[in-house]
Amino acid sequence: MQRFDDDDALKTVTVNLGDRAYRIDVGRGAWSGLAGRLRAALDGSWAGRSCRKALIVTDDHVSALPYPRLVRESLGSLGIEAEIAEVPSGEASKGLATAAGLYDRLIAMRADRHTLIVAVGGGVIGDLGGFIAATFARGLPLWMVPTTLLAQVDSSVGGKVGVNLPQAKNIVGAFHQPIGVWIDTETLNTLPDRELRCGLAEVVKYGAILDAAFFSELETNAEAILKRAPAALQRIVVRSCELKAEVVTKDEREETGLRAVLNFGHTIGHAVEAVAGYGGDFEHGEAVAVGMVAESRLAERLGWIDAESTERLIRLLDRFGLPTTLSGLEPDSLLDAMSRDKKNQGGRIRLVLPRSIGRVELTDEATADQLRDLLRDLCRSTSS
Repeated sequence: MQRFDDDDALKTVTVNLGDRAYRIDVGRGAWSGLAGRLRAALDGSWAGRSCRKALIVTDDHVSALPYPRLVRESLGSLGIEAEIAEVPSGEASKGLATAAGLYDRLIAMRADRHTLIVAVGGGVIGDLGGFIAATFARGLPLWMVPTTLLAQVDSSVGGKVGVNLPQAKNIVGAFHQPIGVWIDTETLNTLPDRELRCGLAEVVKYGAILDAAFFSELETNAEAILKRAPAALQRIVVRSCELKAEVVTKDEREETGLRAVLNFGHTIGHAVEAVAGYGGDFEHGEAVAVGMVAESRLAERLGWIDAESTERLIRLLDRFGLPTTLSGLEPDSLLDAMSRDKKNQGGRIRLVLPRSIGRVELTDEATADQLRDLLRDLCRSTSS
């Protein structure tokens, strides 16, 4: 069995983007180190060096926890006056109406281009706070403090920020890299089981697309992860961040096609969310889980991957308590939602499909008829 390193020291992953490089710090109960890392990150950016004000964006669930207060105290120790803006929790807050309210808050506090935005919360808060930072005054410095597993391993890293329209998820957005990411895996101790499982879907994705050995490690250590063993959680967060950082460094703005591999499970997954309704029966990680299974089944039909690889994926997702079936959804509605995916080109739906565990490719090989047949079969099925 893989032995996790039980050293609880702060571990650092660097996203190497030249003069916009930044650090992802991953600790366990390491909040006392936040102010120093934040000061270093601010000093490393033109906007941050003159920062005197900050807006902490969080939601009404996280605001009841100590994390926004700890961030404000750290900012105060640096001579930075911080206000906390609280929005309702949930995907429904990730829209233009909520963004407009935050713009008003920044105007009221006389924010300028040196005002820091700190996103403290899950993926919705990271995307929303990042979108505000990217668009207000043509760009403000951004510091990410993700408190859910999904945000720690995915949305807080890489600079993709945005909000939803009713017709499509994340369709209004920008690339805006943070000046730093602060992760304390002890925040996962208060995370509801369902939210932990949703984050594990993204962790599984990293193994499935980039690292077969990591996938095997997850299979071996699923029990320790579910029990929230501290070293196990830190390990999966660090490795996931390393894998994403490697991709972002090579293809920051999705211009070479490499970064698209991170969307395995997301083309169908985003369609599932849209059809089920944001905040409905499927949380993001759950939609990604069923999306990965569906896209792996499509790869089988195209002769790209063997059935046993799909079964391994299903078994691991099952162990983590994640859904693996599209049963009950409407296939034509799913296909319509997929037709609006940002990766599409020339009117053809493009998907990231597996060649093996640890290797995927972006393709438009599947025809609309093949996709429709797949979705109809999977939506009729009561099991994967």
